[in-house]
Amino acid sequence: MKSLRFAAALALLAPIPVLAQPTPAVAPASRFDADRADILGMAGNYKVRFDMQEATSWRADYTPIPAKVSGGHEVVRVIEDTGRLIRLQHLLVVDAGGTPMVIKHWRQDWEYEPARVLTYAGPDAWTWTALSPEARKGVWSQTVYQVDDSPRYGGWGKWETFGGVRRWQSGESWRPLARRDAIRGPVYDRYLGINRHARGPAGWIHWQDNLKMGEVSGTLAPIVQEYVLNSYTRDDAFNVKAAEDYWAATKGYWVAIRAEWDRIAAAKGGIRITEEADHGTVISGRVLEIADELQAGKIKEADAIRIAKALMDQATKAAGG
Repeated sequence: MKSLRFAAALALLAPIPVLAQPTPAVAPASRFDADRADILGMAGNYKVRFDMQEATSWRADYTPIPAKVSGGHEVVRVIEDTGRLIRLQHLLVVDAGGTPMVIKHWRQDWEYEPARVLTYAGPDAWTWTALSPEARKGVWSQTVYQVDDSPRYGGWGKWETFGGVRRWQSGESWRPLARRDAIRGPVYDRYLGINRHARGPAGWIHWQDNLKMGEVSGTLAPIVQEYVLNSYTRDDAFNVKAAEDYWAATKGYWVAIRAEWDRIAAAKGGIRITEEADHGTVISGRVLEIADELQAGKIKEADAIRIAKALMDQATKAAGG
């Protein structure tokens, strides 16, 4: 059961064919509102399908692993909306022997015309990438966070319409291995990915090109191309209340955790923390366990926050961040 607690965010997605020509531009105000509607429209209750495939090997000595399809149910909630900043929290609901179990899953933050974005800089490190006034005009950044609210990757792009489909697409950005890959000890150790989101009549899709890369003779080299498509289809036929109960009991704790990560990143010019294959950061398992203890009434919120913040401080200092 514990391994389920540490399931990595499976938000790495595959491309679909699109037409080349965008539709005419719309007025800035209406475009901003349309962008917000697309982001906020990702909130809801969903049946999720995760479809991952290594398709093209870039090396003669590497054979792509078999395609993998999995799924589950997720509750996605807007946990903050200031107008120019929207935070969406994903909560995974699984059946643990007839009892619903809630796993705090990934989080996505969307910011309009950000001055800087927290991006992956290599093993155990994230740093700020500045955007010039020209580069950020009309742009939304998407920063994806791990289950303990530590950063995973960040990118930026515009919501545009191609072939009648509105979508957001990032530029290429670096990100660490997802747990599904990390636990295998593969020859690659990072992804260079392009991220996309689009809404449809039944929900939304999140798809991505991942160029999996690793060191070959001391030089970073391409190993294999992966396509991943995550489909979110609206569905209320699962225990949504379990997710809502979890969030009601722990949201104050997670507000404090997010604020502490933000403080560390601002004060230190980014974040350094050691990661491990099974859990993400070395403190992820304990940070999640504290939330479970809080929901169970085994610890007071103030004590939970104090213990978690101490763990974060120790782990970032130990990693040199």
